[in-house]
Amino acid sequence: MDPEEGGPPILKVTPLQQMLASCTGAILTSLMVTPLDVVKIRLQAQHSPFRKGKCFIYSNGLMDHLCVCEEEGNKVWYKKPGVFRGTLDAFLKIIRNEGIKSLWSGLPPTLVMAVPATVIYFTCYDQLTALLKSKLGENESHIPVVAGIVARFGAVTVISPLELIRTNMQSKKFSYKELHHFVSKKVSEDGWISLWRGWAPTVLRDVPFSAMYWYNYEVLKKWLCKKLGVYEPTFMINFTSGALSGSFAAIVTLPFDVVKTQKQTQLWMYECHKISAPMSTWAIMKNIVARNGFSGLFTGTIPRLVKIAPACAIMISTYEFGKDFFQKQNAQRQQY
Repeated sequence: MDPEEGGPPILKVTPLQQMLASCTGAILTSLMVTPLDVVKIRLQAQHSPFRKGKCFIYSNGLMDHLCVCEEEGNKVWYKKPGVFRGTLDAFLKIIRNEGIKSLWSGLPPTLVMAVPATVIYFTCYDQLTALLKSKLGENESHIPVVAGIVARFGAVTVISPLELIRTNMQSKKFSYKELHHFVSKKVSEDGWISLWRGWAPTVLRDVPFSAMYWYNYEVLKKWLCKKLGVYEPTFMINFTSGALSGSFAAIVTLPFDVVKTQKQTQLWMYECHKISAPMSTWAIMKNIVARNGFSGLFTGTIPRLVKIAPACAIMISTYEFGKDFFQKQNAQRQQY
């Protein structure tokens, strides 16, 4: 809120403080949302057991992770036996039979990429927003859209090669020396651009999501502040705005999420087994519509909402809370 409008003056938060706030939000979001996906995968495996060599998408609420089924038997977390009658029953039985830690199985490898990606994304968004507001004015409504698009585009581009390398490292159990050889060979054969294979469907999903999310989030936040008569958004205002804007963006971009999942799986099969080259994004989309109709592009609406809504709400409210904390710390330092 601007001081001219009667609100308190805004104290700047440094980029390092924004990074710390987003890092905290990313870790907290992962810890709270991961169990939802672990239970979902266990329920899927129960109805249709994962065979060796199959891959599936695992998410911690912040980003997707391609998991590859390799080991036989019941040692791997996604192959552990269980007879579950539903989501709640699965939660309770996993905790009782395997311990509460099992609900966070598979989390460490995803945090390695999810945390840096989230830090880049949120810090870039805030820095770009501040820059655009100084140039265009505080009330320019298109600023969240532009900042959201550029920030997400940058984060996806930076992380995309790491995703490809990590998937191959996981599937083939490379040592670091072999990994260096793999990257060097790939670059020499196909050029640097080959490290960004799979980038397009990710951008098609994440960039529109980001544009819609930030625009709706800022609009909802201002509207709720006005309705409740407060100068600065409270934790619950941020939480509610994040959940609602995330849900809307998730539904609209779901077709690209469906395509991205298929594209990632095809890319892994192509890289590891050298089967037929993966189809283009447009070809996959046409194939889905031809096979399942237009509704096929919206497969998995409820599971996506169950994951995205709380993830967005927890991430943004924690991030804003962290920034508010640092603002107060900066204010105290200014007084002395």
